[in-house]
Amino acid sequence: MLRYLVFSLKVLVSTSVLAGTDCPQHFVAGQPPVVTNPKFQPRTQPLCFRAFAVLHSGLSRTPLYSAEYLTRKNLKNAAKLSRKDSFHAEDALPERDRAELSDYKLTGYDRGHMAPSDDFATRKAQAESFSLANMVPQSHENNIGVWSGIERMTRQLATTEGDIYVISGPAFIGGNLKKIGNVLVPTHLWKVIYSPTQQRAGAYLITNDDTRDYAVVSVSKLEKMVGLSLLPGLPQNIRDAGMALPKPEPRQDRRKKTRPQDEFTLRDFTSLVMDALNRAIKH
Repeated sequence: MLRYLVFSLKVLVSTSVLAGTDCPQHFVAGQPPVVTNPKFQPRTQPLCFRAFAVLHSGLSRTPLYSAEYLTRKNLKNAAKLSRKDSFHAEDALPERDRAELSDYKLTGYDRGHMAPSDDFATRKAQAESFSLANMVPQSHENNIGVWSGIERMTRQLATTEGDIYVISGPAFIGGNLKKIGNVLVPTHLWKVIYSPTQQRAGAYLITNDDTRDYAVVSVSKLEKMVGLSLLPGLPQNIRDAGMALPKPEPRQDRRKKTRPQDEFTLRDFTSLVMDALNRAIKH
């Protein structure tokens, strides 16, 4: 039987931990996600930034999630702001719990944003997004490919509808988890979206490799996978129902036409997860 190290697929809701927040503006109904898996609970620390919030894990040295409230107005201003990289270790975290720049050096993994810098409308908010507390080790092709496409479509949805809530994070599945330095490498990445206009919620799910596949799942199904109650401020029926999410689109290159092999493919949730588990067993 496959053993799950550090994180488990099983959700133990009877031992859930409720926590408040100093920055309720980033969360639906002001309620942050709740840790439901006891394996997550040690060495967690909430962090409030100007435009997003993080629950950081000292075990994985990554965020368990990063949460944002996106509005059309802020995204319009963000589009005018050029990117200025400022990757840095998070001084608000104890040294034993935080990632360092040296953990990522020469590993082949990107420092992958959970709350992306392109979402933020001020230079200070953008700079905060480069905290390693908002980063996970991410496959480069994934980061510039399907994940980037998901981020763009999330911003497009927020611009179309006026506002949405977004929560992004990693999943660690299987018995053969990798580390770079002291930082765990996630097997999967996910992004939850709640639309106040539609009063619906859903999630993207991808594997952390060079995949061009993605799945769209209900929030309740994702919660069972990641050990978090992600939208506790919403009724259970909304978390169960799912939401039609836009297809991620490749970055447009004016010099080239998009080809079929450039597009991303919607996969069944179960097959996507089982493929990842099978790969973990083989290795």
